[in-house]
Amino acid sequence: MFETVKKNLTRIQEEIAPYTPNIIAVTKYFGQDAIIAAYQAGLRNFGESRAIEAIEKINQLPSEIRNNSIFHFIGHLQTNKAKRVVEHFDYIHSIDSVKLAKAVSNAAFELGKEQKVLLQLNNAHEIQKFGFDKSELYEAFGEIKALKGIDVRGLMNMAPLGASEDELECLFTEVVSVRNTLEEKFNCSLPEISMGMSQDYVIAARCGATMLRIGRKLFS
Repeated sequence: MFETVKKNLTRIQEEIAPYTPNIIAVTKYFGQDAIIAAYQAGLRNFGESRAIEAIEKINQLPSEIRNNSIFHFIGHLQTNKAKRVVEHFDYIHSIDSVKLAKAVSNAAFELGKEQKVLLQLNNAHEIQKFGFDKSELYEAFGEIKALKGIDVRGLMNMAPLGASEDELECLFTEVVSVRNTLEEKFNCSLPEISMGMSQDYVIAARCGATMLRIGRKLFS
């Protein structure tokens, strides 16, 4: 698997050049061998979306990989799993409500940790997906930013499947615009924008993503 990942990673890096966002290897559909191969290929950021399975996988990794990697929770998070996820993940990309932000804040504060989080923006208004719309995010941001135990690092976005290149560019550009508005309005720094997956990472990189979440294109 190492050769496959190395070849695919090189191709992805060439496709997104001259941009250099962090590539998060999404390993939710793959086993430990995929994480090990990606680590050997030079990747250090790994994304998972199913809490219990992911925690088991992380705990069973060789200590070198576990201690030198950054783990990102990228799926929908239920409040009753917040503490487990805070214990094991460096970033949570999917804060989609004030209620969830408060649960993560309480868990992090209890653990003596400052949890890095991203706020999920659903600017395509897809009813089957979670996340804030723009107006909700502007309204909730101040309350979330003030919570103890969390460090709001930026925004996360999931674009609709099957969207055209023009539609994707419009949606991704809007995410950056919303981030810029929040920085100006609340006098804060939001350096991270997590957007772009296997089907649209080139456009996302061009539009300002700092994190790409790529699974299938890395491991297949």
